[in-house]
Amino acid sequence: MMRLIKILLAAFVALFCVFYAVQNIVNLQAAHGFVAYVASMADHGAYPAHFGPAITAPALTWTMLWIIIALEMGAGLLAAKGAYDLLKARKASADDFNAAKSYALAGCGIAILVWFGLFSALAGTYFQMWQTDAGLNALRDASMFSIQHGVVLLVLALRDD
Repeated sequence: MMRLIKILLAAFVALFCVFYAVQNIVNLQAAHGFVAYVASMADHGAYPAHFGPAITAPALTWTMLWIIIALEMGAGLLAAKGAYDLLKARKASADDFNAAKSYALAGCGIAILVWFGLFSALAGTYFQMWQTDAGLNALRDASMFSIQHGVVLLVLALRDD
């Protein structure tokens, strides 16, 4: 039963990440507007001074968005490959099933890097996105997403005997 749960968890990580990437592509202008707004550090009242510059150049904000989308898609595709590998190894030995986890674990790890690293650690601190309503909501969601992916990573990493 735990093997099936791990396969499904990897599949749901894949869907989550791919769906976010596709939603960003389908809403490309809105997604860029959000990234550009956060990177501009506009409307910061609580901490109006910043130790580094805002990023307002469209080429840079578009690059930032495409990095986010690429990492979301990459995490999803790795998790999907991992779910497939786990599905193929579901009746194999414990060693073979454990070896089949590598892509699923990598997908979860990249997902954590996106939502914890990029959104929480970078955008939440350097760009101070918590100072605006839109940024605060995204930061809260990113925190939840990174925790969810971290829990899945831990569950998947548990050794199967």
